[in-house]
Amino acid sequence: MTGRVDAAGRGQTRIADRVVAKIAAQAAKEAVGERPEGAAAPRATVTVHRDTARVRVSLDLAYPCDIGSRCRSVRRRVSERVRALAGMEVPEVAVQVERLHPSGAGTAPEGSVR
Repeated sequence: MTGRVDAAGRGQTRIADRVVAKIAAQAAKEAVGERPEGAAAPRATVTVHRDTARVRVSLDLAYPCDIGSRCRSVRRRVSERVRALAGMEVPEVAVQVERLHPSGAGTAPEGSVR
């Protein structure tokens, strides 16, 4: 009969930073939805310390849009997915909008200023 080994005695699982970055980039892609023509896919970099990941996401957005709302959506989705898939807390998700891609040349939404 073999004795039971405590969880701490069995070792640990380490998830590579690049794996967490791929999870974050995919989550950002899901949050943004359909990319505008010519837009780059979202990219992510992470810094992992123990069970905590700090994430930086760079992305392109269609314009006009509610940029603040889109960034909040990206932060929320990235945080949720990294927590669920990697088991890490995400206290910080920095979103950097690299480019705004005009949608519909020459058309401005009602109430906007040209």
